[in-house]
Amino acid sequence: MDILYLMILCSVSLAVVFLVVFIVFARKGQFEDDESPAVRILFDSDEIKEKEDTGNNSDKKKGDNNKFEEKSE
Repeated sequence: MDILYLMILCSVSLAVVFLVVFIVFARKGQFEDDESPAVRILFDSDEIKEKEDTGNNSDKKKGDNNKFEEKSE
């Protein structure tokens, strides 16, 4: 029976800790911007720029691969 009281005390204290952490982050504004993280992926254009940049350097990569093939032969 004593373990039951200990488990209740631990669970209530853990719930209070989570509640305090939630209140602290809610006051800091952690949960105010709900829409932009979901929409941000739709407007991400960094990958397109990276693909264009790597397309120009493909000749260097082919040359490097040829060097490795020549060494292996």
